[in-house]
Amino acid sequence: MTRIGACQTPEILGDVDAALAVVREFAALADHAGVGVLLFPECFLQGYLVTESHVRAQALPLDSPVLTELAGIRQTLVLGMIEREGGRYFNTAAVVVAGQVVGRYRKTFLVPGESVFTPGDEYPVFDRDGVRFGINICYDTRFPAAAAAVAANGAQVLLVPAQNMMPREKAFFWQERHNAIRAERARETGMWLASADVMGERDESRIGLGPTCLLDPAGQVVARVPTGVSGVVHAAVVGPADPYD
Repeated sequence: MTRIGACQTPEILGDVDAALAVVREFAALADHAGVGVLLFPECFLQGYLVTESHVRAQALPLDSPVLTELAGIRQTLVLGMIEREGGRYFNTAAVVVAGQVVGRYRKTFLVPGESVFTPGDEYPVFDRDGVRFGINICYDTRFPAAAAAVAANGAQVLLVPAQNMMPREKAFFWQERHNAIRAERARETGMWLASADVMGERDESRIGLGPTCLLDPAGQVVARVPTGVSGVVHAAVVGPADPYD
């Protein structure tokens, strides 16, 4: 059994030190609840801004010493970042244990505005305290095959880093539709699903509403961070057929 936590954070753009400080702050909060796996939003480390200039300036390799600054954190972190490998860039969720990257998932299904990224093509799974988890990133959840590939590798939990800082009218339109889509993936696969997102306002036209939630294998929301606030939500996961607490 392990406790899965998902973080609803402020948006941070181009300030890795500030992002690391938030990771440490949220990890300390999660310690009190005994969280074993802690999920952060899409591209959280450098900020989800998919202009070529931002991506090129902010991208980091997976072996960057930046992540070693998280060595004192006891949780397994699933941390959204902009990854550079050679001359290619990826929208990546790094799996970090004691400041070391033990694996990664690269977003497979890219929206048209993400042409600066190269899509991934693998669905790795990871273990923490006997619970196996895999990852889809945001738009991936629109495609049943992405979640099915994670389930086929034996995962009990699907983690979804997301970043839905949107024009206001789109943010309100999509706020509950995100969970409707995610609930379909949970029911189809029998997996738990946790999503992490940003909150707040980027400027007068863009707003982040989440939601940051945990859904059970029946697609029911069992825990949620309220709209407009930052925080950590968590639930204990034993397996797809076991009760949550």
